[in-house]
Amino acid sequence: MPEQQNIEYKSNWHDDYLKWVCGFVNAQGGVIFIGKDDNGNVSGIDDYKKLMDDIPNKIRNAMGITVEVNLHEETGKHFIEIVTLPYSVPISLRGKYYYRSGSTKQELTGASLNEFLLKKSGKTWDDVIEPRATFDDIDEKAFSSFLKTSENKGRLPETDGLALPEIFEKLRLTENGQLKRAAIILFGKDPGKLYPNTFVKIGRFEKDDTDLRFQEVEEGNLIELLRAVLHQLNHKFLIRQIEFEGMYRIEKGEYPVPAIREMLLNALVHRNYMGAPIQIRVYDDKINIWNEGILPEGLSLEALKRPHSSKPRNPIIADVCFKGGLIDAWGRGTIKIIDTCKQAELPEPELTERDGGFLVTLFKNNLTEEQLTKLGLNERQLKAVDFVKGKGRITNKEYQSLNSISERTASRELSELVEKQVLKSSETKGAGSFFYLT
Repeated sequence: MPEQQNIEYKSNWHDDYLKWVCGFVNAQGGVIFIGKDDNGNVSGIDDYKKLMDDIPNKIRNAMGITVEVNLHEETGKHFIEIVTLPYSVPISLRGKYYYRSGSTKQELTGASLNEFLLKKSGKTWDDVIEPRATFDDIDEKAFSSFLKTSENKGRLPETDGLALPEIFEKLRLTENGQLKRAAIILFGKDPGKLYPNTFVKIGRFEKDDTDLRFQEVEEGNLIELLRAVLHQLNHKFLIRQIEFEGMYRIEKGEYPVPAIREMLLNALVHRNYMGAPIQIRVYDDKINIWNEGILPEGLSLEALKRPHSSKPRNPIIADVCFKGGLIDAWGRGTIKIIDTCKQAELPEPELTERDGGFLVTLFKNNLTEEQLTKLGLNERQLKAVDFVKGKGRITNKEYQSLNSISERTASRELSELVEKQVLKSSETKGAGSFFYLT
């Protein structure tokens, strides 16, 4: 069996492997085999008698925990099995904390360590009391707007006749009369005063990240950010297509509004608020939104494309947003993004984990180089698509001249472009036929 989430193989013992033990007990537990190669084959160890005494003692002295250490023999070779169970409290090794994620060991520092320690204590970041804040720091206008827009959802508790502190208590935004961090993020006058990276950066780029045309920064609470960022995207960063139906002028967005809104809400609700700000990058042919904070343990990228259990990083914030009708149902956000893009006949959005965070990318059409490469187009076909983008169409003869190939090869490759629904063939046959974009 290969190495995985809860199995590690080591050919010999080294005291540095105490970090692996620490990583396992802080995660889901696991087994470390001493005397096996990377493929799980028994290589054997000679000093197994001494190690059977040394290993449990070193683990107990360094971390104050006990583990199960077993000796095994196979084909005359000895190996040791170290069984570690998960601990409900955080365990450190000489003041440092390690965590097993996938098949790797990570040292926890900064925001990730803070999140880990809170989780072990039964808390989440947004559930912690903020002693620096009072109700004078709450933007009552933003909260009133929230209440008004949520009236028809029927999810909020009864609020008629209640004062602001009483409503906040019902929404679990206070504890013993003190505001929680979630209250400041959702409705604070100036969340950035307490948490500096709560803003959203928006940049308009050319083909890559080295060419920034212009940028904007939006600050404020979650309710304000949702409105302000969508306004910026709609009026400054995205091109609005104009069509006419009869006498009426109709403006259409480059991307489905529900998809953009859901992407932004996902980032605002599920981000790590002690990490970097949300970053939105707009290009000629795509848009993406990145927020710090990787997926919760046990939730894969593939699972996001189907109905899945919800594991919100900030459950208090998520609960208030759900009750206020900002999010429809936990576990459906990414599905909604994918479905709305399909309905708009756009490529499937790309969901990735990158740089310690979560990235969602929407593509404007199927004709970007990124999308065409996924279809398996060769260099000649890519060149032809660029030609059609500029000229509007291409003939077989032009394809031959563009790529210095025979008529037979041109015909075959143009047919492939039609089969892959990149180009369409004109109804005209013979010398007057041509191909154009779908």
